[in-house]
Amino acid sequence: MLAGLLAGVALPAFAEVIERSPRPRSRGDAGAPVPSARGPVDSAGLIAAAKLGGAVAFVLADAATGEVLEAREPDRALPPASVAKAVTSLFALDRLGPGFRFATRVLATGPVSGGTVQGDLVLVGGGDPTLQTDQLGDLAARLAKAGVKGATGRFLYWDGALPRIEGIAADQPEHVGYNAAISGLNLNFNRVHFEWKRAGSDWQVAVDARGERFVPAVAMVRVGIVGRDAPLFTYGKGRVEEWTVASSALGKGGSRWLPVRDPGRYTAEVFRTLARAQGITLAAPEPSGTRPEGREVGRVESEPLSEVLREMLKFSTNLTAECVGLTASGQQSLAASARAMDAWVRERFGVTVSLADHSGLGGASRVTAAGMARIIGQAHREGLGLKPLLRDVGMKDDKGRVIEGHAVKVLAKSGTLNFVSGLAGHISPPGGRELIFAIFTGDPERRDAVPVALREEPEGGKAWTKRARTLQGQLVNRWAAAWG
Repeated sequence: MLAGLLAGVALPAFAEVIERSPRPRSRGDAGAPVPSARGPVDSAGLIAAAKLGGAVAFVLADAATGEVLEAREPDRALPPASVAKAVTSLFALDRLGPGFRFATRVLATGPVSGGTVQGDLVLVGGGDPTLQTDQLGDLAARLAKAGVKGATGRFLYWDGALPRIEGIAADQPEHVGYNAAISGLNLNFNRVHFEWKRAGSDWQVAVDARGERFVPAVAMVRVGIVGRDAPLFTYGKGRVEEWTVASSALGKGGSRWLPVRDPGRYTAEVFRTLARAQGITLAAPEPSGTRPEGREVGRVESEPLSEVLREMLKFSTNLTAECVGLTASGQQSLAASARAMDAWVRERFGVTVSLADHSGLGGASRVTAAGMARIIGQAHREGLGLKPLLRDVGMKDDKGRVIEGHAVKVLAKSGTLNFVSGLAGHISPPGGRELIFAIFTGDPERRDAVPVALREEPEGGKAWTKRARTLQGQLVNRWAAAWG
C-alpha cells in the first residue's frame, strides 16, 4: 500500500477529483429495469445491491415547485464531504458578489530613487487561494521592467488578511496536500513539489515551488529519505519544515506535492528568489505584524469570484473553499466562520446545517438530503447563480461506463471522504422536467475507525467509493427516466 501511495507520479492537489461522475442509463439500456410510467423507482433494491453499510439518504424534487417526488431518510444528517462547497459558493456570492477579486500587492514605504526603494518593500496578501508561482514570477518581472532593483530597508510580508491556520481538518494525515494550511498569503495551494530519483545507493532529492515557466528552489522545506518501512512520512515543525520519507515506498523515482504549514513565509521566500532572478535584491523576508501602508508598485489579481468558484467546484479545491468562506464571513477561525455560514443558511433558506468548515473536509460536518435539496432548489428558483457554476457530471450506465453524447445534463457537485460519498444538483432533460436531487451515503463509524495515518488510502475505501458512485448514477438514471 505504501508503494502505491508513492508510485512515481505527482498526486492530485485536491481532496477529491471525481474522474467521471455517475451517469444514468438511458431508457432501454440493458441492466436494471427502467419504469415505463412516471413514479417512484426501486431505490431499495439498488441500495441493497450496493452493499455499502451505514446510511443512504436522498431527496428528489421538482426544480420549479420544490415538490418532493421521492425521498429516503430525508432528515438523516450525514457528512456532506465536498458537496458543502456548493453552500460555500452561495455564501460567497451573496457576501462578496460574483465580480469580487482577490489582490496580492507589493508596496513601497518610501520613494524609489535610482531603482532603489528608500524604505521597505512589502508583499501584501489579500487571501487569494489561487496564486501560482508563474504569477509571482511575472510580478517580479514587471517590477524589474519598471526599474526596481532593491530596497534600502527590509523585505516584509503581511499575511494577516485571513487567520493563520496550519491545517483545515485535524482528522487528516499530516502529509496530504489537500489538508492545506491557510493564511492571507497562499501559493500553489500551499504545497511544495518534492521530487526524488535513485542515484546508485543514494537518492537525489529536489524541493521547489514549480510553475509552468518558473521553478524556484525552496529552502524552508527539507525532505530526507530514511531506510524504513513505516511510517510513510514524519514531519517536524520549525524554521525549516523537516520531512522524512520511508525509502521502501519510493521505487526508482517520482514526485508528489507536500503541504507547507507556514504559507506566508513560503510565498515571500519564493517571491524573493524570483525577484533575484530578475536582478532585484531583497533582504530575507520578515513578517509584518500590522497591516502595512505604502505606495503600490505592483499587484496580481485573481479571476472574478464566479470563475474562482467554478474552478473550485470542478476540482474540489479545499483551500479555495476555506479562503472564500473566511473572506465572506470576516471571522478569525474556521469554526467561527462555519457557524456564521450556518446562521446565514438558516436565515436565507430556512435550513439547519452544522458545518465544521467551508470545504467539507472535516468529518464532523452534517447536512440532510432534504436540507441540501431545498438549498439548491431555492437557489435555482431565485437565480442566485450556483447552477451556471456547477460541472456537467454527465451520465453513466449501471456499470459505470460513460454514455457518450447523452442528452440529459446532470449539473452537480460531488463529495468524497473515506466511506462517505455525496452528489447533489440538477437533472436537466432536454425539453423535460428539471429535477433537483441530493444523495448522501455514509458510514461515519467505519470512517472514524480508520487510524488517522492511514486515511489517505484506507483498506476497502476505493471499492466502497466505487459502489457508492455507481449507486448514485443508478438513482439519477432512473429518476431522469421516471420523472424527467
